[in-house]
Amino acid sequence: MWQRIKQGLETRIGLEDLINTKLKSYSVPRNTNIFYTLGGVALVAFIIQAISGFFLLIYYVPHSDHAFRSVQYIMTAAPFGWLFRLMHVVGSNLMVAVIFLHLLSVFFMGSYKKPRELTWIVGWLMLLVTLTFCLSGYLLPWSQLSYWTTTVVTAMPTAFPYVGDYIANLLRGGEFVSGITLNRFFALHVAFLPPILVGLMVIHVFLIRRIGLSSPPFDASSEETKPWTEYRHVSYPNGNSFYPYFVLKDLYMVALYLVVMFFVITFIPTLFLPEASNIPANPLMTPAYIKPQWYFLAPYQMLKLIPNKFLGISIQIALIGTFLLWPFFDTKIERNILKRPLLLATFIASLVLWVVLTMWGRSS
Repeated sequence: MWQRIKQGLETRIGLEDLINTKLKSYSVPRNTNIFYTLGGVALVAFIIQAISGFFLLIYYVPHSDHAFRSVQYIMTAAPFGWLFRLMHVVGSNLMVAVIFLHLLSVFFMGSYKKPRELTWIVGWLMLLVTLTFCLSGYLLPWSQLSYWTTTVVTAMPTAFPYVGDYIANLLRGGEFVSGITLNRFFALHVAFLPPILVGLMVIHVFLIRRIGLSSPPFDASSEETKPWTEYRHVSYPNGNSFYPYFVLKDLYMVALYLVVMFFVITFIPTLFLPEASNIPANPLMTPAYIKPQWYFLAPYQMLKLIPNKFLGISIQIALIGTFLLWPFFDTKIERNILKRPLLLATFIASLVLWVVLTMWGRSS
């Protein structure tokens, strides 16, 4: 039976030719490491989020009177609801961590340089969309934690003169976080952001396949060291085939990702669900301590340290813009960061500062 199906597909779409031309003949650098697989892991993480999110939508009610109870029903009564919700919650945090590691490795290896500037920019836009996903989804359980965290975050635009209050009211649908805010964030989370992220993913993969993977800068190929004066596809005649070599490496890292996810779900299920996440939202009672998720702790702590809120937000926007357009600022040909001590020191100092601010924000 399988042979007949395979033969039928081969006759109609040329499956063998497709595999040979698009996978086996597509070569990658021979000395690729596990950091090259993080993009594929992030793609699988997004697929898991989409699937688990679909099953959560079956029982979730996007109304301020019913949202919290519907989430509790998912956790206690819906068939395997607890599993899908924990996969969604844990998966969102792991997905952000994988994307962070992916961007850090790309920066460290100088893979953002010409002609891959657009690939870097699209990747950064994907990170920003992912963080917006996390922010919009955070309010949906309508718990004390999600309500007051959203209140703090949506108040940030008020630091801007003239337009700040208008932006904050546009996000909330009024002066305060309410059921209107919940509906707006729900629409943003399930209808507006997914096609944007999928579109950016398609562009990102297209750019990677069109130009070719960059080789590690510590042993760059002669093809990579040539000046980029016109378009060409980087090929590696002595490299490894994308399939099965690179695909198997991707699958290994995906398996590791799943192991980490289900380890957290099994042994520390409350890691990303603190006590305040199990209390229904009460606009009349402010909790003693409200902190955003770990990936927002560094900018949150920075805002607390800078007395002028407008200055703090402006600095953060400037930093985002700098990283987004970094390939156009760093125009040196040398990709090996170990041969550029000033850039290496800046990279390490920035990473340490981010970790310190995150830990400080968590403990303060």
